[in-house]
Amino acid sequence: MARVRWGILSTAKIGTEKVIPAMQQGELCEIVAISSRSVETAGKTAKQLGIPKAYGSYEELLADPDIDAIYNPLPNHLHVQWSIRALEAGKHVLCEKPIGLSSAEGQQLVDAGKQHPTLKLMEAFMYRHHPQWQRARQIVRDGGIGQLLTIQSAFSYFNDDASNIRNMADIGGGGIMDIGCYPISLSRFIFAAEPTRVVSTLDRDPSFQTDRRASVVLDFGDRTSTFSCSTQMAPYQRVNIFGDKGRVEIEIPFNAPPDRPCRMWHQQADASIEEIACDICNQYTIQGDLFSRAVLEDTPVPTPIEDAVANMKVIEAIFKSDESGCWEAV
Repeated sequence: MARVRWGILSTAKIGTEKVIPAMQQGELCEIVAISSRSVETAGKTAKQLGIPKAYGSYEELLADPDIDAIYNPLPNHLHVQWSIRALEAGKHVLCEKPIGLSSAEGQQLVDAGKQHPTLKLMEAFMYRHHPQWQRARQIVRDGGIGQLLTIQSAFSYFNDDASNIRNMADIGGGGIMDIGCYPISLSRFIFAAEPTRVVSTLDRDPSFQTDRRASVVLDFGDRTSTFSCSTQMAPYQRVNIFGDKGRVEIEIPFNAPPDRPCRMWHQQADASIEEIACDICNQYTIQGDLFSRAVLEDTPVPTPIEDAVANMKVIEAIFKSDESGCWEAV
């Protein structure tokens, strides 16, 4: 079976601990190279993960003719710059979320993608590919909760490490960019629509100046989605999707464990509750194989890159609402 040959831009923790090992388990992915700003770091990581090639610069990796596609887990402020350079080098690109620091920056990547129509380009929102989210969306579409009315989400962890990139405001740190983007994305995914306006309140860390707690309402016209997220709160995540006749609750909606079944609950019109257990799987493996299949078969990627810009526009409206204290249009 043909496989896509992947190169990894940087030795970022998300890549080395989660994404790369998962993609190595895939049927259609072959990790052939990794790069870092230090050849020693790249070499050490390559040895640990069984990757054949190690490069001491991103430029060297992009110049390798044996690489078909790039996974970009660089810090947020480097996503667009290096994804565009990868496209210019003739590589397909899977880029971590959020796509950039602004919707305008994200649009630059969309425009660059259009200049390379034979190359695949996607934002790496891995949760969408997990069977639990596919099942949840199908229940809603099939009328399993009646009329879809509102979504409530919570996502939090505790991290007050000043050296962590998530706590560096100037390079895209903070809760909304790191984890608030998930409730925004899932709301658009389940509603299959864009919010028209948002209202929010954010609390900022006095030292980092990043948003450490946020509460947000997304207005979808006659329906709403509300969420809270925090980088300095007890670790927790949960999503509830409510209709007028039922409800879907997802226990671990975002960091779905790869080593045990995921659980969700479907409350039906008669108030009975069905527990649904999804088979053990790794959402990063699924994402890698789906993207690779699109490359091998020259079919559209699961999520068009324009979706990333739409998500960023909501994020921008959330920050604007916190400043104005008012509803802000998306």
